[in-house]
Amino acid sequence: MKEFEYWENDAAEIDVAMDRRRFLKTAGTGIFLFFSVKDLAVLTQEGPGRPALQGGPSDFNAYMKIGEDGRVTCYTGKIEMGQGIVTSLAQMLADELDVGVEDVDMVMGDTDLCPFDRGTWGSLSTRAFGPSLRTAGAEARRVLIEMAADRLHVPAADLATEAGAVFERANRNNRIAYAALAQGKKIERQLKDPVVVKKPSEFKIMSMPLTRRDAHEKVTGKAKYAGDIHPPGMLYARILRPPAHDAKLVSVDVAGAEAVKGARVVRDADLIAVLHRYPDAAQAALGKIKAAYDTPAPAVDDRTIYAHLLKAAPEGRTVASGGDLKAGEHAASAVFEQQYLNAYVAHAPMEPHTAVVSVEGKKATVWASTQSPFGAREEVAKALGFRPQDVRVITPFVGGGFGGKSRNQQVVEAARLSRLAGAPVQVAWTRNEEFFYDSFRPAAIVNIRSGVGSGGAITFWDYGVYFAGERGAEQFYQIPNHRTTAYNAGWEGSAGTHPFATGAWRAPGNNTNTFARESQMDVMAAKAGVDPVEFRLRHLGDAKMKRVLQTAAEKFGWKGAKASGGKGVGVALGIDAGTYVASMAEVVVDRSTGDVNVKRVLAVQDMGLVVNPAGATIQMEGCITMGLGYALREGLHFKGGAITDVNFDTYEIPRFSWLPEIETHLIDDEDAPPQGGGEPAIVTMGAVVANAIYDAVGARVLELPMTPAAVRAALKQG
Repeated sequence: MKEFEYWENDAAEIDVAMDRRRFLKTAGTGIFLFFSVKDLAVLTQEGPGRPALQGGPSDFNAYMKIGEDGRVTCYTGKIEMGQGIVTSLAQMLADELDVGVEDVDMVMGDTDLCPFDRGTWGSLSTRAFGPSLRTAGAEARRVLIEMAADRLHVPAADLATEAGAVFERANRNNRIAYAALAQGKKIERQLKDPVVVKKPSEFKIMSMPLTRRDAHEKVTGKAKYAGDIHPPGMLYARILRPPAHDAKLVSVDVAGAEAVKGARVVRDADLIAVLHRYPDAAQAALGKIKAAYDTPAPAVDDRTIYAHLLKAAPEGRTVASGGDLKAGEHAASAVFEQQYLNAYVAHAPMEPHTAVVSVEGKKATVWASTQSPFGAREEVAKALGFRPQDVRVITPFVGGGFGGKSRNQQVVEAARLSRLAGAPVQVAWTRNEEFFYDSFRPAAIVNIRSGVGSGGAITFWDYGVYFAGERGAEQFYQIPNHRTTAYNAGWEGSAGTHPFATGAWRAPGNNTNTFARESQMDVMAAKAGVDPVEFRLRHLGDAKMKRVLQTAAEKFGWKGAKASGGKGVGVALGIDAGTYVASMAEVVVDRSTGDVNVKRVLAVQDMGLVVNPAGATIQMEGCITMGLGYALREGLHFKGGAITDVNFDTYEIPRFSWLPEIETHLIDDEDAPPQGGGEPAIVTMGAVVANAIYDAVGARVLELPMTPAAVRAALKQG
């Protein structure tokens, strides 16, 4: 994508280094600890729409402060968008520092206060940033003990900590609070020497199920999002949009809009907008603009896109291989060749892309709904010709992102308009704009050829994925002869591949790959006459995955007998962000209408150490709910660059009225590092429902979403 080209520059050129001196000047007194994230992937990895950052920050990339009031503050470039890290990160720090979780403040996504971070995606926050945060907390506790030893006149070895205080083991009354140690001082420490973090047996806060600390604000409406920010004199913007992505503006008449009282029409090259004190007045004035566009005839639509993608695909790249495919095919008694498809899918967050920008002179302040505040800072700086350090991005709560809010088009629009207007400007996309400018999960194709021998063992596996990427493509079963090929490992494709923007969508690529892989496993199991659970167990060598599957079968009450009367059950396995998941589902299928009623879904997840079981459970439930959308209903309709689904009247996301009974189980492996929890349980949803449909009515649906029409078509094919 052209708007991200500057990310390929050297790290120094895009100002990733922190101005620690400036931070300390405004931060007051207290004890400051500066630490670096051990796994720089959390800061520099390739993200949605952005290539991997070369070089990366060499300075500290997180701060922690213990204030004079005893409160602990963590400054991180990560943001909170509903995934719950505002709670889980605070738990990790509080436990290592021996303070109450309620005494920890998280300052997130403020580019003037927080060190550089590439963005919040990939389920990296807890598994990559969290361990470094724990280490910093342990180091801070050691620093406090050393300081207290001088004040209490006791050797450091004889001291311990609890509840925000240091005390003498032999005399608990001889103690001093952290706040007293920080009083009137500014003490800086850099984390250098390795420290020992707590063992799970020592946890007091981690692994405890805690209610989300932002829950009260959100359920009472007190939580602030970008759209709730209203600087004095702010104007609402409504922007003239084309009817299709490939449409060119031919002529425009803004006289009608200019005649509306209080309306201002501003233009900056291709950006034409109406500004007003009131959003409805701005919208009404926008409707009075007369514009003509040249829109070319559509070259593709939502049915012909797959043939187009296969033609546009580049040469494949082998991402995994082993054995000899020819030998495996020769040993097969049955060969299976299937093609699996998935449609473009929208992110459809409840909060649309929103930004408020105030440009004053050569400085800009931005409040943005974004997953990448530092990316937004760079984009605004480039658009306005400012230095990055003269742009401050503040990230309030973000109302859902799922990968889609990694792009910051609305931020740049608000910045350009604010400079032209000489006043703060809010750009909040309408639902139509949210759909039109979304970076959709790409339409993709998976072709699989596989075979089983006379004894029911898989003899070969030849897997090719087009435009979904390789995440989740490398199969984890024991197959002697196999090859996995990715035809375009990213989402975007080359110019002209997709008729509009595409990008990361919750567990990018893995939903597509798991749907294809686990459907194919069931196809082979049916031919071999082996129960789907048993068939998978026979081909699993990974003890962790076996345990997850066996636990799911036990909790679900898997009986192994084929269902009847339109009722069926299915199973699917997946790995994402280091987390293993097994899902089972029960469905009822109406043969006459093709409607699929999902009655029950169970998911078992092994994500290593579970920091907040309550938060992890919520994420699993959210994944299952969102996953039912892409499995059964969500698929974008379009003709060329014109999007025909622009609201929830035609683009149907999951509704409470058709949600199933949801049951989740966590295998808490305290001795294993924490893994990602925001995405894994979604990857199996397409496959588990498809496999349950087959069990119910004997029809194999090979395309997502599995709409009633798709199910009826599969039934006709038998």
